[in-house]
Amino acid sequence: MTKYIFPILLIIFTYSCKKEQIQTDGSATLQFSNDTIIFDTIFSSVGSITKQLMVYNNNDYDITTNVRLGSNSEAYFKINVDGESGKNIQNIKISAHDSMFVFLEVIINPNNTNNPYLVSDSIIFTTGNKTQNIDLIAYGQDAYFHTANTYGDIIDGEDTSRFFYHQLECNEVWNNDKPHVIYGYVIVDPNCQLTINEGTTVYLHKNSGIIVGNPFSSSSGGTIRVNGTLGNEVTFRGDRLDSWYDSLPGQWDRIWLYPGSVNNEFNYCNLQNGTIAIHADTVGNNTPTAVINNCRIDNMSAIGILGQGAKLEVNNTIITKCGQYSVVCNIGGDYTFKHCTFANYWNFDHRNTPSILLNNYYEGSDGNIYIRDLDNAYFGNCIIDGNLSTEISFQENSIGNFNYTFDHCLLKIDPNEDTGSSDYINIIKNKNPEFVSKQLFDFHLSETSACNSAGDFNITQSESVLFLDLEGNLRDNLPDLGALKRIN
Repeated sequence: MTKYIFPILLIIFTYSCKKEQIQTDGSATLQFSNDTIIFDTIFSSVGSITKQLMVYNNNDYDITTNVRLGSNSEAYFKINVDGESGKNIQNIKISAHDSMFVFLEVIINPNNTNNPYLVSDSIIFTTGNKTQNIDLIAYGQDAYFHTANTYGDIIDGEDTSRFFYHQLECNEVWNNDKPHVIYGYVIVDPNCQLTINEGTTVYLHKNSGIIVGNPFSSSSGGTIRVNGTLGNEVTFRGDRLDSWYDSLPGQWDRIWLYPGSVNNEFNYCNLQNGTIAIHADTVGNNTPTAVINNCRIDNMSAIGILGQGAKLEVNNTIITKCGQYSVVCNIGGDYTFKHCTFANYWNFDHRNTPSILLNNYYEGSDGNIYIRDLDNAYFGNCIIDGNLSTEISFQENSIGNFNYTFDHCLLKIDPNEDTGSSDYINIIKNKNPEFVSKQLFDFHLSETSACNSAGDFNITQSESVLFLDLEGNLRDNLPDLGALKRIN
């Protein structure tokens, strides 16, 4: 038995003393998951998302490589290799037929141009005598930043909400020379006005919004005027510009018209990818809370327009893809919608709430029911449709007023609902509106739609803004329903 021990020990000793084979000459080649890393538009001095690059060693031997940035631009790219950050990382080992991650981030310094600009750099891999490059490209843009610098608490019964905010100067005007980026909330003080002019883009960070009227002041009021024009609309959207975020809801909070805020105007605006687009709170008088003309509200994780005892006038507006409701007329109020399209084809998860909710009461924190009259909820020449079997809900307390009218509208409504009363005038019940494409969210009417020429011209001519549809097409004396005319 002893004669076999020495050869075995010799074999063990030989393998234990053998060094790992690491190639250091120029024959070692790396492979990469991408030859170029592109960062979509990011704002000056604001970090991007993290992107990753896979580096593969497909050789039959281990290698070491050095990783560094070219650093030939004004962009500040950051790299992280195996947990080590820096611009020049040495002696990174990659085992044979193994791989590693390189994580990349970029921060762009402001410059003097107002237009998007291009910055570039490269990652340089040096393996032995071989050098390989991966290009880095980032599109940056300078912007006006509105950053929260204080906070306040709003107490509602047993609930306390903390708001981080920045108080705007009285009567600020936002123009379209640069985008505006909001971190936290901006507050429009009582007796002050925020004017946002045509073509301006407002980017809002997560949990950010605009509060019109100061909830931390004893005074009420404040006004916002959104002055978009056809072809030069004002846009409100999230501040993540990577393509994956283009249709992701819930990226920002809301525009909140706080109690006492009146005479607000929204003209030709796009509100997308937030939680609640416009939250209009209690007025307390007959002055309109807001007039909303020629707007598109899209991709809200909760609600398109939330009215709570408000007075709203909405014309030529499309509301689509809302996770809960397109419109809530809650705890009473006075609401008028003309030539609007409510097409709630929510597709992110299951939706079990209708497009339209009408309500005239609320339950207080004390458990009691309080009546708030729904003085008026009028829908004229509108389309109400969605991917539920019923898209209108009525929450009525018979003690209070509950007044609503659907006048020359296409409705997706409970088949058992009595539509023979004076609350319903020339409606089209539970027919397919035949949009050009629900899947592509093209809400033009097809040539065979029942909505064609089904409107009342008296409704159309009641507001001068309604003579043209949302895209500026002239309506005739037999108007189509909704915000857009048919496609001929």
